[in-house]
Amino acid sequence: MLTNVAVMVWDGAAPFELGVLCEAFGLDRSQHGVPPLDFAVCSPGGGPVRMAMGLTMQPEHDLSRVRAADLVAVSATPSLGGTPEPVLAELRAAHARGARILSVCSGAFALGEAGLLDGRECTTHWMYTERLQKQFPTARVVPEVLYVDTGQVVTSAGSAAGLDAALHIWRQEYGANIASMVARRAVVPPHRDGGQAQYIARAVPACEAETLGPLLVWVVENLRDDHSVESLARRAHMSPRTFARRFRDETGATPHSWVTRQRVAAAEELLETTEQPVEWIADQVGFGNAATLRHHFTRSRGVSPQQYRRTFCPAAGTA
Repeated sequence: MLTNVAVMVWDGAAPFELGVLCEAFGLDRSQHGVPPLDFAVCSPGGGPVRMAMGLTMQPEHDLSRVRAADLVAVSATPSLGGTPEPVLAELRAAHARGARILSVCSGAFALGEAGLLDGRECTTHWMYTERLQKQFPTARVVPEVLYVDTGQVVTSAGSAAGLDAALHIWRQEYGANIASMVARRAVVPPHRDGGQAQYIARAVPACEAETLGPLLVWVVENLRDDHSVESLARRAHMSPRTFARRFRDETGATPHSWVTRQRVAAAEELLETTEQPVEWIADQVGFGNAATLRHHFTRSRGVSPQQYRRTFCPAAGTA
């Protein structure tokens, strides 16, 4: 269970990406029922850090604090390489003892230097994916996705995608309800799948009436309905081909994959908050039957609905 988080920073650190990690794991949200974490920002020698944009910060801890953490995180690195050796040593030691490792944006380069990306799928900001692959040829760089979770190591794309990866970790450790509370406090969507595109093909038009936003809200509120491309296109007053193209432009996903993700997320919440059987939940979220729900849920979350419920809603049993 996640209880202790340490973030390592050194000269040149990017303040926004560090802020993402502080927002995700450093705020006390216990008044909203979110378990408090022991959170620390650490620097080599415990000395001041000259950050990007002319800022200076003084962390309270040196790198020895990292050895108590069960999640060790690094934010964007200043030069896509040249990570201080004490930082690399702590990353290797943390990985060796089984701690989880998280990088935000170009922080993946520090993981690569530590040898933690060898033979592993990973990602970084889309501007740097080619360089990451060239610099660490045995890594399996996945371009454009928001984040990649290989179990012990989680790498995320630029800036805000680090928050998506952090919420993903919250969800794995404490369930969808707690992750949603963290997201609500940060005023961000509670779940964006790691495989979602980092950016959309074209800018969303400025006129809200021309976007699919209202339709997407309606879909989430009516998951039991038929949401084929044809039915959604009719509702949007577009041809199926135009609608499918516009949908991908605005969301970075196909209509089918986007709707499936919303149904899985809704099922996740119902598994935590109700004692209803899986068959009932499958019907409520639009999967129709328990077998279909099990297929998509297991593929998306890596565990069956029953296993998820046993973890996050033990009182519900194995219904």
